[in-house]
Amino acid sequence: MAQLLLIDKPAGITSHDVVDRVRKITGERTVGHAGTLDPFATGLLIVAVGREETKNIAQYVGMTKEYEAEICIGRTSTTLDPESDVTDGPVVNMTEEMVKKAMQSLTGDILQIPPMYSAIKIGGKKLYDLARQGIEVERAPRPVTIFSFALLETYSLQPTPYNLHCSIKCSSGTYIRALARDLGLALGTVGYLTALRRTAIGDFRVENAVTLDALATS
Repeated sequence: MAQLLLIDKPAGITSHDVVDRVRKITGERTVGHAGTLDPFATGLLIVAVGREETKNIAQYVGMTKEYEAEICIGRTSTTLDPESDVTDGPVVNMTEEMVKKAMQSLTGDILQIPPMYSAIKIGGKKLYDLARQGIEVERAPRPVTIFSFALLETYSLQPTPYNLHCSIKCSSGTYIRALARDLGLALGTVGYLTALRRTAIGDFRVENAVTLDALATS
């Protein structure tokens, strides 16, 4: 039976794991998702069930995305997220106004260098495979659009590390990990993503999504 499911993905599993769970729950072999979420991330994942829905899934991939993110300024990690070892960067003093100004500089049409730990292929090899071998290659900047990048709350005082709770609305293809990195650089230090929740894809909202457990018992 063809259907479109809105799933609230929990942390700790991959988007492919969600697809596998949906296959088992629905008994349908043809299942796909629109827009990968990293294992540590939570939130909205659009899952297409059945051949008819999966044929049309590309229309959802290109939609705008909305997130709530936790960003740490003054520390970083190899993967730019909480899934690798964290190191300290330069200690800087900043004000909330400086943070907002740096966010504004990263809003609009920008060029973004993808993280090394990403599935983009260069020379036929995925970047994360090269990164795991300790190889870093030059990546061409990619155009993305940040429609809004707003500070919701701060969690620590001076000096860095400085923890931020942000909301982001962006075009498809944007790496929020790279945005965290670039925010740190704009503030004279480093930055990485400590938590991420996708709240919307186009007009689809996480408030209307179901958990995998709820789906299994429905």
